[in-house]
Amino acid sequence: MVLRPGSEVLAERIFRKWELDFAIIGKTTDTGRLTIKHKGFVQADLPTAMLSDEAPVYDRPIAPKPKLAIVSADDVPAPNSLSHVLLSLMGSPHLASRRWIWEQYDHMVMGDTMVRPGSDSAVVRVHATNKALALTCDVTPRYCAADPFEGGKQAVAEAWRNITASGGKPLALTDCMNFGNPERPEIMAEFAACIEGMAEACRALDFPVVSGNVSLYNETNGIAIPPTPAIGGVGLIADSGRVATLALKPQDEVIILLGAEAGHLGQSLYQEYATGRFQGAPPPIDLAAERKAGDFVRRLVETGLTATVHDISDGGLLVALAEMALAGRKGVRYEHASHLPWHAEAFGEDQGRFLVAVSKRDVENLIKAARAAGAPARIAAYIEGDEIVISGEDKLSLSTLRKAHEEWLPNYMGTMA
Repeated sequence: MVLRPGSEVLAERIFRKWELDFAIIGKTTDTGRLTIKHKGFVQADLPTAMLSDEAPVYDRPIAPKPKLAIVSADDVPAPNSLSHVLLSLMGSPHLASRRWIWEQYDHMVMGDTMVRPGSDSAVVRVHATNKALALTCDVTPRYCAADPFEGGKQAVAEAWRNITASGGKPLALTDCMNFGNPERPEIMAEFAACIEGMAEACRALDFPVVSGNVSLYNETNGIAIPPTPAIGGVGLIADSGRVATLALKPQDEVIILLGAEAGHLGQSLYQEYATGRFQGAPPPIDLAAERKAGDFVRRLVETGLTATVHDISDGGLLVALAEMALAGRKGVRYEHASHLPWHAEAFGEDQGRFLVAVSKRDVENLIKAARAAGAPARIAAYIEGDEIVISGEDKLSLSTLRKAHEEWLPNYMGTMA
């Protein structure tokens, strides 16, 4: 840790409070050299550039995979029942509740956890202040496997989006780069492309990498894990009284969709449901659109116009609505409202989108303001009853949905035991 001059006493007091060892081991200079002494004698003296800008750089062979084609909605069969698909997805390994895991440890340490697991970000109070931290960890390996560059961008963008959905200003990220054997050209190509995609997203979203680690050679019998650049993000909520969660709240609110819709089904969970495999290109990431929609959402939370936000990711729009309904124990009525085919609108995994619940009296003004800020907006659903109602006829009770969502993992672990 590098301290500002004069803050040594304060830093030591903090370290001692938490029973951590503390020692001043050096100081910065303007010599451009790293000098190491032991018992008064110089043991090393070398230019710092040798350790940074002029350090050896690996230049391993790479074998990039060809770009995959965009999958049209017409190439993925439409279902007979959207509610049946929703029930299957929410009770699948991809989307099932992880409550069985997180209830087994203390996630309320010192009572500072404001938003528990299950929302877009965890929110933790900062002692003796009115501030809070929003924290998240994100990556979609199947996107990275299909297109490492876009997958790297998406991992950073989703972490940024999840912090924003809680009302936080994203500040920094740490990464955990999990890949196979980089001595294989195809793996090295994945590694390099993911980093390039991450870097582009970090610059566009002003979301710097401040730490991280690399885990390579993750293979079994010559088969590598999917490229998995896990992104851990942290953001600041300046006013802990202004925090958004995904749970639906008053019944007099309307759910607004922010962000562009294209009905992208390539590499989507619905595509696997309908065809048994993931194919084609993952959804593209428009970083400028991400920034516009996210900055607009954050202003809504900061000004108190909404306390209910959820980003749309795995499973698409209908899954996000179901997650909000389950968290708030309130039903929703969802109507087909775009030019897209039903299944593409409901389950397309287009990026850069949010669902925001606002008072009915604010709907018209909010949609106008969003469009003026460069974020497409429309009404997505209405809060009512205790069911997911799709176009008036296709219905799914919250109790049935919750049972499928909550029971998959405990049942699986029971089977494993």
